[in-house]
Amino acid sequence: MAHAHHHHGGPGHHHHHGAGSNIKVAFFLNLTFTLLEIFGGLWINSIAILSDALHDLGDSLSLGLAWYFENVAKRGRNQKYTFGYKRFSLLGAVINSVVLLVGSFFILSEAIPRIFNPEEVNAPGMVGFAVLGIIVNGAAVLRLKKGDSLNERVVRLHLMEDVLGWVAVLVGGIILYFFDVPWIDPLLSVLITVYVLYNVVRNLRDTMHILLQAAPDNIRPEEVIGRLQQISEVSSVHDLHVWTLDGTYNVLTMHAVTDTSLPARQEEELKKKIRAAMADMNVQHVTIELEKPGEECTHEESL
Repeated sequence: MAHAHHHHGGPGHHHHHGAGSNIKVAFFLNLTFTLLEIFGGLWINSIAILSDALHDLGDSLSLGLAWYFENVAKRGRNQKYTFGYKRFSLLGAVINSVVLLVGSFFILSEAIPRIFNPEEVNAPGMVGFAVLGIIVNGAAVLRLKKGDSLNERVVRLHLMEDVLGWVAVLVGGIILYFFDVPWIDPLLSVLITVYVLYNVVRNLRDTMHILLQAAPDNIRPEEVIGRLQQISEVSSVHDLHVWTLDGTYNVLTMHAVTDTSLPARQEEELKKKIRAAMADMNVQHVTIELEKPGEECTHEESL
């Protein structure tokens, strides 16, 4: 039986040196502003600002963990972590999700009773903070706009959401300034928090799929088998497993039965063809076991 192991460098996985520094700047900008927001929200007595502080805290955590784990992921594999440290970024996602879930339920428990028993809010302070929020988050978005790494794109989307959240707080502050409707503030808070929860649950679900080694959404095992069976030397494929380490780096193991017994040189050529076909399907790490016709497979499992 012949085994082949694909190299570890996948397309689209070159590390951008600027990515870390851009994320670092956005992280410190966000964290400083989050702390300012918490004090401001308590001073202005605005639960909507505190909700946005929670949203920003989540983004600060995402930025900080992305920055840290981007460095960890570069360590490469060793005797203990034979696949390397790529999956450590998922740890960051889980920590972030748990913090946001706890924070969201705390904010909701404060905000919902306030809709029915509204408290006085400092409307000019709310407007001032919202303008500051739009400026700070806008600056972070512009800082990351030059970057094209996956991390930067994800973080940029988060910060764009923050800008929209602050636009909502700004509108709420203006309404409160002209009209005596103090329930607007807790209502805004509930809407922002529900939106945060929706994203947390979605991200957590995606993270769990990866941790439980589900096939990546963009790679369907039946399509992989179909693509492999188009290769003339391959008569059938079995014991195929495909999973992703971190949502971007995909791994595949498989047994391929050849239609005739191939000499060593042709086996190598066939493995190259299989690897090229899998690279086109966004699989970065391929382990192939070739079997001759009629050879009994001890691992055979039907998919």
